[in-house]
Amino acid sequence: MPTPFRVGHGYDVHAFAEGRPLWLGGVLFPNSPVGLLGHSDADVLLHALCDALLGAAGLGDIGKYFPPSDAQHKDRASIEFVEEVCSLLTTRGWRIGNVDMTVLAEFPKIGPRTDEMKIVLANALAISPDAIGIKATTNEGLGFVGRGEGICAHAVALIYREE
Repeated sequence: MPTPFRVGHGYDVHAFAEGRPLWLGGVLFPNSPVGLLGHSDADVLLHALCDALLGAAGLGDIGKYFPPSDAQHKDRASIEFVEEVCSLLTTRGWRIGNVDMTVLAEFPKIGPRTDEMKIVLANALAISPDAIGIKATTNEGLGFVGRGEGICAHAVALIYREE
Protein backbone atom coordinates (compact mmCIF):
# COMPACT_ATOMS: atom_id res chain seq x y z
CA MET A 1 0.00 0.00 0.00
CA PRO A 2 1.57 3.36 -1.01
CA THR A 3 2.19 5.92 1.69
CA PRO A 4 -0.17 8.89 1.27
CA PHE A 5 2.17 11.24 3.21
CA ARG A 6 5.87 11.95 2.78
CA VAL A 7 8.32 14.29 4.45
CA GLY A 8 11.47 15.76 2.91
CA HIS A 9 14.34 17.80 4.32
CA GLY A 10 16.50 20.30 2.46
CA TYR A 11 19.66 22.17 3.35
CA ASP A 12 21.63 24.78 1.46
CA VAL A 13 24.46 27.21 2.08
CA HIS A 14 25.87 30.15 0.14
CA ALA A 15 28.75 32.50 0.87
CA PHE A 16 28.32 36.25 0.78
CA ALA A 17 29.66 38.11 -2.25
CA GLU A 18 29.95 41.79 -3.00
CA GLY A 19 28.20 43.22 -6.03
CA ARG A 20 25.25 40.84 -5.91
CA PRO A 21 21.67 41.47 -4.76
CA LEU A 22 20.50 39.60 -1.67
CA TRP A 23 17.41 37.44 -2.23
CA LEU A 24 15.88 35.40 0.58
CA GLY A 25 12.54 33.63 0.41
CA GLY A 26 11.82 35.23 -2.96
CA VAL A 27 12.17 38.72 -1.46
CA LEU A 28 14.87 41.26 -2.32
CA PHE A 29 16.78 42.86 0.56
CA PRO A 30 17.82 46.04 -1.27
CA ASN A 31 19.80 47.62 1.59
CA SER A 32 22.14 44.67 2.07
CA PRO A 33 25.79 45.50 1.34
CA VAL A 34 26.32 41.96 -0.01
CA GLY A 35 24.39 39.25 -1.79
CA LEU A 36 24.91 35.51 -1.99
CA LEU A 37 27.36 33.83 -4.33
CA GLY A 38 25.79 31.39 -6.75
CA HIS A 39 24.93 30.65 -10.35
CA SER A 40 21.27 31.64 -9.98
CA ASP A 41 20.12 34.43 -7.65
CA ALA A 42 21.48 32.13 -4.88
CA ASP A 43 18.33 32.33 -2.71
CA VAL A 44 19.53 29.87 -0.08
CA LEU A 45 16.10 29.53 1.51
CA LEU A 46 14.36 28.61 -1.74
CA HIS A 47 17.12 26.17 -2.69
CA ALA A 48 16.64 24.35 0.62
CA LEU A 49 12.88 24.35 0.00
CA CYS A 50 13.30 22.83 -3.47
CA ASP A 51 15.45 20.05 -2.01
CA ALA A 52 12.89 19.34 0.71
CA LEU A 53 10.05 19.08 -1.82
CA LEU A 54 12.05 17.01 -4.31
CA GLY A 55 13.33 14.75 -1.55
CA ALA A 56 9.84 14.12 -0.20
CA ALA A 57 8.72 13.00 -3.65
CA GLY A 58 11.84 10.87 -4.19
CA LEU A 59 12.86 13.01 -7.17
CA GLY A 60 16.47 13.83 -6.34
CA ASP A 61 17.77 17.30 -5.62
CA ILE A 62 17.85 20.80 -7.06
CA GLY A 63 21.12 20.16 -8.93
CA LYS A 64 19.44 17.46 -11.00
CA TYR A 65 16.88 19.90 -12.42
CA PHE A 66 18.73 23.24 -12.29
CA PRO A 67 22.45 22.47 -12.58
CA PRO A 68 24.87 25.37 -12.15
CA SER A 69 26.64 24.17 -15.28
CA ASP A 70 23.58 25.11 -17.36
CA ALA A 71 23.86 28.68 -18.70
CA GLN A 72 20.05 29.11 -18.81
CA HIS A 73 20.03 29.23 -15.01
CA LYS A 74 22.62 32.04 -14.75
CA ASP A 75 21.18 34.73 -12.42
CA ARG A 76 17.75 33.05 -12.68
CA ALA A 77 15.18 33.81 -9.98
CA SER A 78 14.96 30.87 -7.58
CA ILE A 79 11.21 31.41 -7.18
CA GLU A 80 10.99 29.98 -10.72
CA PHE A 81 12.74 26.84 -9.45
CA VAL A 82 10.13 26.54 -6.70
CA GLU A 83 7.31 26.92 -9.24
CA GLU A 84 8.82 24.24 -11.50
CA VAL A 85 9.36 21.86 -8.59
CA CYS A 86 5.76 22.41 -7.51
CA SER A 87 4.63 21.58 -11.04
CA LEU A 88 6.74 18.39 -11.05
CA LEU A 89 5.08 17.26 -7.84
CA THR A 90 1.59 18.13 -9.10
CA THR A 91 2.06 16.13 -12.31
CA ARG A 92 2.99 13.12 -10.16
CA GLY A 93 -0.12 13.46 -8.01
CA TRP A 94 1.48 15.13 -4.98
CA ARG A 95 0.08 18.10 -3.10
CA ILE A 96 1.95 20.22 -0.60
CA GLY A 97 0.60 20.07 2.94
CA ASN A 98 2.96 22.49 4.62
CA VAL A 99 6.55 23.67 4.63
CA ASP A 100 8.71 24.88 7.50
CA MET A 101 12.03 26.66 7.04
CA THR A 102 14.82 28.08 9.18
CA VAL A 103 17.38 30.65 8.07
CA LEU A 104 20.70 30.78 9.95
CA ALA A 105 22.27 34.21 9.47
CA GLU A 106 23.89 36.98 11.47
CA PHE A 107 22.32 39.49 9.07
CA PRO A 108 20.03 40.70 7.60
CA LYS A 109 17.13 40.64 10.05
CA ILE A 110 14.63 38.18 8.56
CA GLY A 111 11.74 38.55 11.01
CA PRO A 112 10.34 41.82 9.63
CA ARG A 113 10.11 40.27 6.13
CA THR A 114 8.68 36.80 6.86
CA ASP A 115 5.06 37.75 6.13
CA GLU A 116 6.14 39.07 2.73
CA MET A 117 8.08 35.86 2.07
CA LYS A 118 5.06 33.77 3.02
CA ILE A 119 2.87 35.57 0.47
CA VAL A 120 5.45 35.07 -2.29
CA LEU A 121 5.81 31.39 -1.42
CA ALA A 122 2.08 30.79 -0.98
CA ASN A 123 1.55 32.01 -4.55
CA ALA A 124 4.36 29.82 -5.91
CA LEU A 125 3.30 26.71 -3.98
CA ALA A 126 -0.47 27.18 -4.31
CA ILE A 127 -0.96 26.81 -0.55
CA SER A 128 -2.14 29.13 2.18
CA PRO A 129 0.40 31.41 3.88
CA ASP A 130 -0.55 29.80 7.19
CA ALA A 131 0.85 26.50 5.86
CA ILE A 132 4.30 28.12 5.64
CA GLY A 133 6.66 28.49 8.56
CA ILE A 134 9.70 30.76 8.29
CA LYS A 135 12.01 31.28 11.22
CA ALA A 136 15.45 32.82 11.63
CA THR A 137 18.24 32.48 14.12
CA THR A 138 21.85 33.51 14.43
CA ASN A 139 24.77 31.18 14.98
CA GLU A 140 25.81 33.10 18.13
CA GLY A 141 29.08 34.10 16.46
CA LEU A 142 30.14 30.51 15.78
CA GLY A 143 31.38 29.07 12.48
CA PHE A 144 31.15 30.63 9.01
CA VAL A 145 27.60 31.86 9.66
CA GLY A 146 28.63 33.40 12.96
CA ARG A 147 31.58 35.15 11.32
CA GLY A 148 29.17 36.68 8.76
CA GLU A 149 30.67 34.79 5.81
CA GLY A 150 27.38 33.40 4.50
CA ILE A 151 23.90 32.08 5.17
CA CYS A 152 22.51 28.58 5.44
CA ALA A 153 18.94 27.34 5.52
CA HIS A 154 17.00 24.20 6.42
CA ALA A 155 13.57 23.30 5.07
CA VAL A 156 11.09 20.53 5.79
CA ALA A 157 8.11 19.76 3.57
CA LEU A 158 5.09 17.52 3.98
CA ILE A 159 3.49 16.29 0.77
CA TYR A 160 0.50 14.02 0.32
CA ARG A 161 -1.73 12.27 -2.18
CA GLU A 162 -5.46 12.57 -1.87
CA GLU A 163 -7.03 9.14 -1.61
